[in-house]
Amino acid sequence: MKSAVRRFGKRLLASDSFQSVAAAVVFWALRLIFKTNRFVRGSDDLVAHVDGKLPVIIALWHGQQLLTPFIYPENDKVAALVSKSDDAEINARVLQRAGVNVIRGSGGRERGQIQQKGGVRALRAMAGALERGTNIVIIADISKGTPREAGEGIVTLAKLSGRPIIPLAIATSRHHIVEKSWDKTTINLPFGRACLKLGEPIYVSRDASDVEVQDCRQQVTDQLNRATDSAYLAVRNKA
Repeated sequence: MKSAVRRFGKRLLASDSFQSVAAAVVFWALRLIFKTNRFVRGSDDLVAHVDGKLPVIIALWHGQQLLTPFIYPENDKVAALVSKSDDAEINARVLQRAGVNVIRGSGGRERGQIQQKGGVRALRAMAGALERGTNIVIIADISKGTPREAGEGIVTLAKLSGRPIIPLAIATSRHHIVEKSWDKTTINLPFGRACLKLGEPIYVSRDASDVEVQDCRQQVTDQLNRATDSAYLAVRNKA
């Protein structure tokens, strides 16, 4: 019985009609949540922060990205990396509804794994988009890997393109944490306070050594964690 239910669930998830309806529902729900959260004083200004640095690579954490499609001033100049899995298709359609371009692929888990699951193709597509002036949004930690630890893919992209990585975090005072999820996915809720925090630009030299690449990974991890903690601290403060 359980096997039959799982098979039905997989077929439903892969259904184009279901994906379209689900994406529409999720999009309008997230848009409502974004619109009903008031940004607190001390929130960073994304436009001012990236002025003179465009195009950039925006780094996010898994499970903390739900409201980010609504913060980009010009979504047609933004592209996001989304995996090719069926369950990621709804996420891709939500992004497209928000005007964000989608690049399909997967970065793998460890060094060298970026060549798997279309990773090389995705890396080239992102580098090409940056060259054409499109900003790239990428989840820095690796799916089902160590949460809130930057993988090598984002640093490799910065090295190849010469564009800076901008760590970004957004938090809301009202939210629900899915404790059983590997990344502690945070579902933002409406009618609260919101805060956007940004890290300093991280540049990776085109001739960076392996040691320097690992140092940049740590910089992304540290700055993104700092921005995330700062955003949540700000929304807890009712001032």
